[in-house]
Amino acid sequence: MYIAASAQSAHDNYKLLIGSIIPRPIAFVTSINEQGVVNAAPFSFFNIVNDEPPMIMFSCVRKATGEMKHTASNILGNGEFVVHIVDEDNVAAINHTSINAPEGVSELELAGLTPVPGQMVRVPRIEECKVAMECRLTRHVELGHCDMIIGEVLCFYVEDELIHNGRIDAAKLKPVSRLAGASYAAVGRTFDMERPQYES
Repeated sequence: MYIAASAQSAHDNYKLLIGSIIPRPIAFVTSINEQGVVNAAPFSFFNIVNDEPPMIMFSCVRKATGEMKHTASNILGNGEFVVHIVDEDNVAAINHTSINAPEGVSELELAGLTPVPGQMVRVPRIEECKVAMECRLTRHVELGHCDMIIGEVLCFYVEDELIHNGRIDAAKLKPVSRLAGASYAAVGRTFDMERPQYES
């Protein structure tokens, strides 16, 4: 079947997007407000956008009122944030940070997660996460109902046990991805394919 996006509601389009673009990596983002309160929230509209310099993006869906989420407004306010990779060991606590906490209440405290001072930004990383990227805001793009945040990665934190020959061992990281609804996925069957070489 063909379905015209303009012929159905935004929510129906959303359901098709999150049900077909799977699995989606999850960015667990920490930021701070002007009072120094740490905000933390997971986002599954997330990916790499550049490698030189290293840059990543995530997108925050706005509140029903059209107001920015705390994460986006904090980042626009001070230009810094940290993105963490969600894994099987921390996913339950990180899911708890998606609670609709009021301004000034730290989701980290509610979830029992531990902030650790950043190395190159004022925003803390989270001790329970095996991979974290300290970022500086490079671009904010308003996309109607979403705020897309693009940041340059200034510093990587990777637990020693994950690195093998300069690469991250996915089996040890045990990343978790987002599906539709309340569903998540772990890394399942993997396989390798070599890129073909053109021969004239």
